[in-house]
Amino acid sequence: MGFVLKARLMEEDDIKRALRRIAHEILERNRGAEGLVLVGIRTRGVPLAERIASHIKSIEGVEVPLGSLDITLYRDDIHRLEQPVVRETSLPGSLEGKKVVMVDDVLYTGRSVRAAMDALMDFGRPARIQLAVLVDRGHRELPIRADYVGKNIPTSREEIVRVCLRETDGEDAVYLGTEREEKG
Repeated sequence: MGFVLKARLMEEDDIKRALRRIAHEILERNRGAEGLVLVGIRTRGVPLAERIASHIKSIEGVEVPLGSLDITLYRDDIHRLEQPVVRETSLPGSLEGKKVVMVDDVLYTGRSVRAAMDALMDFGRPARIQLAVLVDRGHRELPIRADYVGKNIPTSREEIVRVCLRETDGEDAVYLGTEREEKG
């Protein structure tokens, strides 16, 4: 399968502005950074969480604890994966009583977020779990919504939203495309 590009939806500056706005919204809704923990859902949620934490530090002068969460074993489609790759989950201590903001790149069906919530609950009982996403593309299969959204992008189910980040892909951009079958 290959990716057929239809449009470039966000560029580096757009992503930076969206993450700065999300950082402000997180601080406003939580009345500051006290008791806040940011947890990035692997893979691209981790660098996004780090960037939001950096914006919060520049706004409030406070370092927010950061964590990363691997949801592989919590996915409801794990039986379909040929060789699931489990990566490290790293949380900054107990989540008990904390305000946890999970961070992911794209919100689509809601299944990854459900898996992430299940995984988080194995590490304690947060006072609150919130969700920040760079892109919300709709098409929920579960009753899940993001608290903080960088950009809403209406899509069809046949379309693909590809988030590229400097840390993982060498560039910052969000693309819209479709899949094309490779001819062998």
